[in-house]
Amino acid sequence: MAVSGHDTTNGDGSGPTRRDFLYLTTGMAGAVGAVGVAWPFIDQMRPDASTRALASIEVDVSAVEPGMSLTVKWRGKPIFIRNRTPKEVEDANAVALSELKDPLARNANVAGDAQATGADRSAGAGRENWIVMVGVCTHLGCVPLGESGEFGGWFCPCHGSVYDTAGRIRSGPAPENMAIPVSSFVSDTVIRIG
Repeated sequence: MAVSGHDTTNGDGSGPTRRDFLYLTTGMAGAVGAVGVAWPFIDQMRPDASTRALASIEVDVSAVEPGMSLTVKWRGKPIFIRNRTPKEVEDANAVALSELKDPLARNANVAGDAQATGADRSAGAGRENWIVMVGVCTHLGCVPLGESGEFGGWFCPCHGSVYDTAGRIRSGPAPENMAIPVSSFVSDTVIRIG
């Protein structure tokens, strides 16, 4: 059968036609064009090189004596690293969990439901004197002052949140303990964060 004077079959109606070929190539050209248009949008969603480079950092803490703190920057946030004195560790361990405003450890290195004991807030067994925390107040994101406040830990002067020597919220408007990022000692004097 002829339409507008052109035959759309092979004559016997048994195989692909010129129209089938045109549909196929037009569809393929459209698909390639759609991918070409979509790729820049997809590619821009990847993190840039500076973000990937900061996925983890290693910090030398060999000069941080007991009672001293160090603040480093990781992923755009301050990280508080403190080598607590034996008294600070003892004070943190002596706090009853019932006295805490937030009973969860908020430590990415332990189970999510771990309690906020002094040990579960520390850098791990054998390193209870070390604490590594994201130095951001959990109320409105301010940066607390170290070795301050009623409990000798951190104090956020913006709204009065007070944290103890384990970074646990003890008073003020902050709802949670300061977060502890994924971290580990890769040697006796180097901590990897991230």
